[in-house]
Parts: sequence; structure tokens; C-alpha cells
Amino acid sequence: MSKFQKYKEKRMARDPEFWEGYQERFETFKLGVLLRQARQDAGLTQEEVAQRLNISKNLISRMENHAPDVRLSNLEKFAAILGKKLHVVMS
Repeated sequence: MSKFQKYKEKRMARDPEFWEGYQERFETFKLGVLLRQARQDAGLTQEEVAQRLNISKNLISRMENHAPDVRLSNLEKFAAILGKKLHVVMS
């Protein structure tokens, strides 16, 4: 068992409310990491992506730092600028 799993089990026993919505927050966090990595792999700065999307650099930063309210249309445009395709799976 990983250190994180051990921590999670102890914390959950002590404070079950802390983990409410954990999976949802974690998925949002992973999306931000993927966006940042794709942008960096393309050799672009946040400013360059923002200019191409005609949005603020702050919005790019929020998208990469797990903002929970990112518009699907912005994600699609972000992906297109990087030469990627966005695939949405609902489960």
C-alpha cells in the first residue's frame, strides 16, 4: 500500500467529510496537469495560448490549475491550438 493510501485511510477514519467530492476534484486536477503538459510539449507559453484563443492569460492559468468551471468550448480550442483532439467520456 502506498504512503498516500495509508494517509488517506487514516484521514478518512478521522474526517470522512474531507473526502467528499475527492474523486471529482482529483479528475479536475488531472485535467489541469494534462493541459499544462500538452502546452509545454508544444513549446508554448500561457501568454501565447491566451493570445491565440483571444482570452486572458489568467484564464489559461485557471484552466491549468484545476478550475472547476472550464468551458468545454475553451478546452476544444485549447486542444486544437496544440494540434490535439479532445475526447469526452461520460461515465
